[in-house]
Amino acid sequence: MPPLPSQSALSGLTEKQRRHAVLSMSLCVAMLIAAEFMPVSLLTPIARDLNATDGLAGQAISISGFFAVIASLGIARLTARLDRKPVLMALTAAMLISLVMIAMAPNFGLLMLARALLGIVIGGFWSLATATVTRLVPPDQVARALGTLYMGNAVATAFAAPIGSYLGGIIGWRGVFWVLVPIVALNLVWHWRSLPALPPQVGSAALGPLGLLKRRNVRFALPAVMLTFAGAFSAFTYFRPFLETQTHVSLPQLSMLLFALGLAGFVGTRGASITLDKHLYRLLGWSPFALAIVTLVLLQVSTLLWPVAIALFIWGTLYSAIPVGWSAWMAHGVSDQAESAGGLIVAAIQLAILLGGALGGLLLDHVSIQATFVGSTLLLVLASLIVGNGKRLRPAL
Repeated sequence: MPPLPSQSALSGLTEKQRRHAVLSMSLCVAMLIAAEFMPVSLLTPIARDLNATDGLAGQAISISGFFAVIASLGIARLTARLDRKPVLMALTAAMLISLVMIAMAPNFGLLMLARALLGIVIGGFWSLATATVTRLVPPDQVARALGTLYMGNAVATAFAAPIGSYLGGIIGWRGVFWVLVPIVALNLVWHWRSLPALPPQVGSAALGPLGLLKRRNVRFALPAVMLTFAGAFSAFTYFRPFLETQTHVSLPQLSMLLFALGLAGFVGTRGASITLDKHLYRLLGWSPFALAIVTLVLLQVSTLLWPVAIALFIWGTLYSAIPVGWSAWMAHGVSDQAESAGGLIVAAIQLAILLGGALGGLLLDHVSIQATFVGSTLLLVLASLIVGNGKRLRPAL
């Protein structure tokens, strides 16, 4: 891999300070994921309390993704001349405000406004996260630091929904969001104490996300990442109906299977961070293909509980390695424009998740769950073919 550019933020930082800075970023990622997807497990009480239908309440989830796409494409340009520390702190403060607004929302309109603000934070923070982490640690520690960053993702994915559902039954859906408020407030203080000054980097002028499409490796990366995430989420979104109608699981079995799927994220995140340095492009090419194979295996063993459980765990392990891999690609494949690349890739991922979920739903409603999984498989195979041996994704020398 080509070396990363000089990292002025490292000057004067001890190993402990670098570790705390990365961990504070990881906690923020966990809180973002929890805040984004917590309503999934609280949809019914939210709808009932705010006099909305379940379908309308579901729009509160999708609206955050819409605004995340917009923020992703604009954040690097809007903050190009600003120190990254106050920018990241401002985004974390905005998340805090959105959580308070959600917890206090007297009507559905204010809830949607709060979710839109959260979407801006999601798009902005994720777009800057990879570039920031590469400035916090030496080049030989980037892969491990990215693994730590995405460990926050894995933790929230595994625990947010079940904990949210459990606490919601005890303290109500508003109480669940109030629980997040002091954690995010502490995270904001942690940012202030642990993040060093991160002034704008001196070097090539920022191209902007769309300007990066002039580069050959970015033109191949964009459809590859979109097909990968669209393929993954066209299946993932409908695991519950698959398990209920094909495997005929009970509610406790369903909860345990989905919890195990989340736990698999720890394995995949850790495994990816170990292999990134030597096998980044193989990971990007083979992971979607392997995910496609496991998706087909799920169809073949759909009526057998334990084979399905094993296949789901493997699926979760493979999937969780993919975002770590693409973050590493941003750090190395577009090292001089990491923030603009972050904005472009995050926007592509958010859009792909929306489109993948919509495609899977159409196939499920009008054909069958089998068609949904086959459609997912085809998208994943196409992603693998675009990446190939990874040569197309390598930066021009």
